[in-house]
Amino acid sequence: MSAPTAPADDEQLIAPLAPITIAVHAFGQNAQEALVADLRHGLRQVPKTIPPRWFYDDRGSELFEAITELPEYYQTRTEAAILRARAAEIVGAAAPESIVELGAGASTKSRILLAAAVPRGLRCFVPFDISQGILARAAHQIVEEFPGLNVYALVGDFAGHMSEIPRFGRQMVVFLGSTIGNFDPADRAAFLAQVRGMLADGDSFLLGVDLVKDRDELVRAYDDAAGVTAEFNLNLLAMVNRELQADFDLHAFRHVALWNDAEFRIEMHLRSLRDQRVAIPGAGLEVDFAAGETVRTEISGKYTRASVEAAFAEAGLRLDAWYTDDHSRFALALARPV
Repeated sequence: MSAPTAPADDEQLIAPLAPITIAVHAFGQNAQEALVADLRHGLRQVPKTIPPRWFYDDRGSELFEAITELPEYYQTRTEAAILRARAAEIVGAAAPESIVELGAGASTKSRILLAAAVPRGLRCFVPFDISQGILARAAHQIVEEFPGLNVYALVGDFAGHMSEIPRFGRQMVVFLGSTIGNFDPADRAAFLAQVRGMLADGDSFLLGVDLVKDRDELVRAYDDAAGVTAEFNLNLLAMVNRELQADFDLHAFRHVALWNDAEFRIEMHLRSLRDQRVAIPGAGLEVDFAAGETVRTEISGKYTRASVEAAFAEAGLRLDAWYTDDHSRFALALARPV
């Protein structure tokens, strides 16, 4: 991808003659360097790990959108139902002039917020995501769906580019899908601190969180009968093969989803089906896997209202409103800077 595009000034970006701008940050070359660093670190650990941010190449993003349609994956439809029921209330409380969506993907659920916010004066939508293809398609669809709404789409990752997200008046920063559960406590604290740094007086932060519930229901959500989540997990190895000329045999690994009771989280792993050595020339690595050994590819923490409030407080945020479904399976937490 190309080098970063410097944000233009507000007048250019909100002018009615230029309703959409796609700004491509330097995720190409920098991403490969970051991928190499993550693999050199994670695959030398015990147990081995690969960070979940590498799931979301274009194919991974497409597979994740398919996962959200699965009967076992309650999170998306439950969060969407809360949004449909409470979007007007959320927008009324936040009164945003712009909405910034972190990890936007196809922006499917955030369109519910846009539909409520545009008639109330929303003038700009800023989707931010790692996948350029998915982001660009969604941005153009949103421009067609909401004529007159200015869309400034940014390609980047949380670690390197959040500070480059421009500001267009009073904003509501949105992070849906319980993606916050993918962070370990230290990374979650760092992420929330970055979000707090984006917020001025009058701004708000809307966070989607999956709540603690029955273990079997949680495991089924991450190990669906159709095998889409397994394909999503294995696509991570296919991406490493493509980007770094690795020789992972996708048939020699199996998707595994486990509940970690001590940490209140689901873990996704790839289990080696045999003793094997994998070469990753682009990272200068040769990695041995024993039969039965796993590499952890994702954690998905589950929350209570109290644990969300504690995480917010640590980051200098306060819980302003809590929206959940009738069965308390999922929640949207609206926060403001302290």
